[in-house]
Amino acid sequence: MNQAELDIVQRQLNDEVRNRFPGAPIEKVEVLQYGAQPEIEPGQLLGRITIAAPAGEARGEEEERGRRLEEFHDTHRAAIKELRRELDKLPVNAVLEFVVAGESAEGEGVGPRIKLGARPRALGGETGFTPVMARLGQEDLETLDTLITAGIAASRAEAVRWALARIRERPAYEQLRARSREIEELKSQF
Repeated sequence: MNQAELDIVQRQLNDEVRNRFPGAPIEKVEVLQYGAQPEIEPGQLLGRITIAAPAGEARGEEEERGRRLEEFHDTHRAAIKELRRELDKLPVNAVLEFVVAGESAEGEGVGPRIKLGARPRALGGETGFTPVMARLGQEDLETLDTLITAGIAASRAEAVRWALARIRERPAYEQLRARSREIEELKSQF
């Protein structure tokens, strides 16, 4: 997405947030795209809404910031759902994230957050997926992003599924599965 398109989405998100959360302690509204942070995938946007830190509290106090976030979520639950639905109308995959101003206890990142992923696009009727969280290094992320850029996969999750399917196609994998079953049988005898 070029800068002019990103600026338009930024203005739209800012207007939506200001209209849906009147009087809320919103400090900043920003739209980030691939390259701004490692968790943002190619072709994806991250709409980050930063809530002001609790008054009178140190900005770095994680527990107070967590309470502030819970209060915001409880108070604005319906508006958050409406905003999520509005983002689903964008022509790109958009993730919505609410954070409280300040630093995390480790001094990195944004600390407590509410993150609402994009609604899954049509996957050809595929169901039965189990969410899995993995921490990947920069080289692994670049590999997944290359598969996305090449059009082999639409997301990092899909790229991982594609790579695993290639592993299952190899004859050595079936041998490995057979050996694993043998080991499980031996373990059960103890």
